[in-house]
Amino acid sequence: MMPSTAARVSTFGTTIFTEVNVLAQQHGAINLGQGRPDFDAPGDIVAAAARALEGGQFNQYAPGIGAANFRQGIANHAAKFYNLDVDAGRGVIVTSGATEGVFDCILGLVDAGDEVIVIEPYFDSYVPNLIMAGAVPVYVPLHPPAWTLDPDELRRAFTPKTRAILLNTPQNPTGRVFTREELTMIAELCIEHDVTVIADEVYEHMTFDGAQHIPMASLPGMFERTVTVSSLGKTFSVTGWKIGWVYGHPDLISGVARAHQFVTFASHHPSQEAAAFALSLPGTYYEELQAMYLTKRDLMMNGLNAAGLKAQTPQGTYFVMADFSDVFDGDDVEFTHYLIREIGVACIPPSPFYCKEHAHLARTMARFAFCKGDDTLREAGERLAKLRR
Repeated sequence: MMPSTAARVSTFGTTIFTEVNVLAQQHGAINLGQGRPDFDAPGDIVAAAARALEGGQFNQYAPGIGAANFRQGIANHAAKFYNLDVDAGRGVIVTSGATEGVFDCILGLVDAGDEVIVIEPYFDSYVPNLIMAGAVPVYVPLHPPAWTLDPDELRRAFTPKTRAILLNTPQNPTGRVFTREELTMIAELCIEHDVTVIADEVYEHMTFDGAQHIPMASLPGMFERTVTVSSLGKTFSVTGWKIGWVYGHPDLISGVARAHQFVTFASHHPSQEAAAFALSLPGTYYEELQAMYLTKRDLMMNGLNAAGLKAQTPQGTYFVMADFSDVFDGDDVEFTHYLIREIGVACIPPSPFYCKEHAHLARTMARFAFCKGDDTLREAGERLAKLRR
């Protein structure tokens, strides 16, 4: 007999991001698939990282829970933007990106057999994380074109076995920013059923047109039952640094920390020093970030509309979900392959972000990332125009 892989990973294939990246490279396509900026981070943040690398002391292990000045910076950020009182000593964990942060939360707060509510379409690591933890995902879809929750569907998803809900706002891949009314509905159900919220808020500073990001932890009665995950990568265009964090009530963070210490133990130390500097930047940085991405969003929307695709204008993130049914007769995977090979633009088919029962909701949808240079987005728009012709 040959050795075999573990059952917990037996259903996992290559991620859709890897597949699309390889195809895009083979065909010379403009890659609007993965949410990876094609421009560099602000120079002063990169300079801070260089100084940390040259400092000697930061080339060794950071404390397992994270460098003290960075954890204080995370707590200060939560106080400044959301009026949250986070304990920098016991209420913050630094992780190797938000992806690890979410996994640590699941491992530290959810037991095998527990049910965890997952809102679809979801970020691709969520469900594999739950499977590896032995938890049971319970799916609640957002409904296009406005990407809204059905309150009755959400209510039915809560059972005596529900331990947690995974909430992502601003939401990847739809670009939705959940309203206070929606968050209040979720919060009330969590309080009623004694459920923890794992809040993925990595796009917290990317909102447009007056949409406001409201952290779940800021709602009445929710700080003590919410762990908030965010990261440096999206806000400061350093996705390659893989620096994230989790904050919340110390009683919850202690569980996250127990998992984290045996996943990575500690995260990249020089990047944490640069991250502490980044979080100290004035509020004007975030205003400029939003203005930059608003321009990119509008370039993306112009290109999609001119090509005959239908899309709800995203209120946040740097993604947009577009319906291609007017210009292509096939499913999302077939469209993605056609777009890369024949049009020269790469996107992501969103069906991998749904359970099998709900995958039909993605059949005529594609996700486009607009975290690219303005000229790249214009060129992508010119190529996409071939779809209508």
